[in-house]
Amino acid sequence: MEELQASLQPRGLTLSTFPNKGRSLLAARDFYPGEVIISQEPFVCVPNNSLTESRCDGCFSKSNLKKCSACHVVWYCGSSCQKLEWKLHRLECQLLAKLDKERRKSVTPSIRMMVKLYLRRKLQNENVIPVTAMDNYNLVEALVSHMSDIDEKQLLLYAQMANLVNLILQLPNIDIKEIAENFSKFACNAHTICDSELRPLGTGLYPVISIINHSCLPNAVLVFEGRLAVVRAVQHIPKDSEVSISYVETAASTITRQKTLKEQYLFTCTCVRCNKLGQYDDIQESAILEGYRCRDNGCSGFLLRESDEKGFVCQQCGLTRSKEEIRKIASDIKALSDKALKCSSLGNLQEAIVLYKNIEKLQKEVCHPFSIILMRTREKLLEILMQLEEWKEALAICRLTIPVYERVYPGFHPLLGLQYYSCGKLEWLLGETDEAIKSFTKAVYILRITHGTSTPFMKELLMKLEEARAEASFKLSSREDS
Repeated sequence: MEELQASLQPRGLTLSTFPNKGRSLLAARDFYPGEVIISQEPFVCVPNNSLTESRCDGCFSKSNLKKCSACHVVWYCGSSCQKLEWKLHRLECQLLAKLDKERRKSVTPSIRMMVKLYLRRKLQNENVIPVTAMDNYNLVEALVSHMSDIDEKQLLLYAQMANLVNLILQLPNIDIKEIAENFSKFACNAHTICDSELRPLGTGLYPVISIINHSCLPNAVLVFEGRLAVVRAVQHIPKDSEVSISYVETAASTITRQKTLKEQYLFTCTCVRCNKLGQYDDIQESAILEGYRCRDNGCSGFLLRESDEKGFVCQQCGLTRSKEEIRKIASDIKALSDKALKCSSLGNLQEAIVLYKNIEKLQKEVCHPFSIILMRTREKLLEILMQLEEWKEALAICRLTIPVYERVYPGFHPLLGLQYYSCGKLEWLLGETDEAIKSFTKAVYILRITHGTSTPFMKELLMKLEEARAEASFKLSSREDS
């Protein structure tokens, strides 16, 4: 790792190792909000292609796609992306073309990524693709796999997948056990590649970015510019401090975050938020985010279970809600949620919207106003209303989510900035120009830190803000003239 350490030094970074954490990335100088800490191209990546949706292997676009005529697996949007990928795909194409039609259906994005991993190693060993301090297979070898923590069922699945990869590659001296271990490394270290609005596009392995450890209150954020992973500071990071990002959704109770991290990444978080587990503030926050509300609509208290477990007591006014009442409403919500999910998947959006509105109505009876469960239902409502072009209703729902976003996310969180942006676009569309300017301004304030200012996405947002301001100025001058 000496070469990597030397490569990181000019970037103001250094590697270190901590007990119970392993390798960590430290700031060797001060970083300030909005500064790029590090960026990296993927060692390997694949789009999230399925039977119903395909993307270009080069840029992950869905437009103007043509399938590779030889392997019938990979898609490209044009010759530039095909040329970009050709050194690697030339080998992959030959292997995929040999598979029969049924076997090709087994080539999932994960299988493809593993095949590409070994082909890229081969090309680097043969000096066809250059090796650098931040782009070499040794960095993949150094990643943690957590193989000893994986259950037998998962190990068997990895072994089956490794056998299929071996069958496709047919390389001499290949170690099936190593392939299985690399699948475990993918599970713990690969990143979901998203567009600027955090919609998933594909999966990539970024071995240097993977050194950055998790925190539920991170000082940096990972976003993507195409396939390039970019880590920016969202707080002042003093010299000698550890750089951290979040691996999971942070709008959740400590217990939920801990469970997700343990299941997905096989470690227990000890960040400043998680260290409060069991303390009164943490219990209160968890009860608000994922628990129940007081039955008195005028009370903003949260409920905790009674010692005899027969009901829940409001910690503000002392009113009790019976376990049976909560259970009945929760059961009704579950039944409606199952129907709504089925309707959504079948494309019955009008029926789905009615069901989600009924779910929201029931959740308002039982959930705290700042409940993330209620927030998720409103996010689903917003998504469907946007699809149905019900702009007024969509704006009303979007505005309801804003106070919850402001409470559950830190000030410079991309999801908060994006929600302001959505609100602004709806307001502008509906002619509420002054409100749109306020929302766009709030979006710019956050997203300039998380996304920078030079990407096409940010240029579009800044242009919308300027256009909205020009429109407001024109309206004002027209009123003055009249």
